Amino acid sequence: MNLASRNPDLYLKQLLLGPMENFVYLLGSKSSRECLVVDPAWDIQAIEDAAAADGMKITGCLITHYHPDHCGGHLWGHDIEGVAELVGRHPVPVYVQADELEGVQKVTGLSRSDFRVCHSGDVIEAGDSKITLIHTPGHTPGSQCFLCDGVLVSGDTLFLSGCGRVDLPGGSSDQLFESLSTKLAKLPPDTVVYPGHHYDAKPSAPVGELLSSNPFLKARSIEEWRRLFGR
Repeated sequence: MNLASRNPDLYLKQLLLGPMENFVYLLGSKSSRECLVVDPAWDIQAIEDAAAADGMKITGCLITHYHPDHCGGHLWGHDIEGVAELVGRHPVPVYVQADELEGVQKVTGLSRSDFRVCHSGDVIEAGDSKITLIHTPGHTPGSQCFLCDGVLVSGDTLFLSGCGRVDLPGGSSDQLFESLSTKLAKLPPDTVVYPGHHYDAKPSAPVGELLSSNPFLKARSIEEWRRLFGR
């Protein structure tokens, strides 16, 4: 699926892949024909084919968090192809948040030299497009989102009607509340959110809409937030 943004040069393609209904994204610049893959997993050939069909060159990988359904590895007895297979065919850098490096390296088996360690506020360029990294801990310690020209690729930090679970190793309801209330809820209301899974009828929605419809994003206190999780 090709998607529009406020910048006509922004290249954004949303791919629905795998049995867990993951969204994989190609994010880059139409004019330079360069793009990065966000959370390559499940079907690397399909990702490569999508980029090639649009005449785009893959120049890097952006990882939202270390869970194997987003970057490949072993999950519930299944082997999921992912960033290791993509890098094996396209030797490009893999951008991970500093607190997520150990987890991503462990599940993918990549070497330290394959990674570029990032921090919140860093900017990655894909041709003429500039992608700002936002550290949003809570679902995992090093979860990050990607902001580019009015588009937010949110991984499992924020879904259209919910948010990432916090009961897995490294999860924190307090941190996720902080990430949503002080970072993502403060984005311009016309920023369009593209989540990491197809859990809702629509593939995307603006922040302004989610502020009135998503209870986890509109919660105003940690006590209210904990009640939503049944705690």
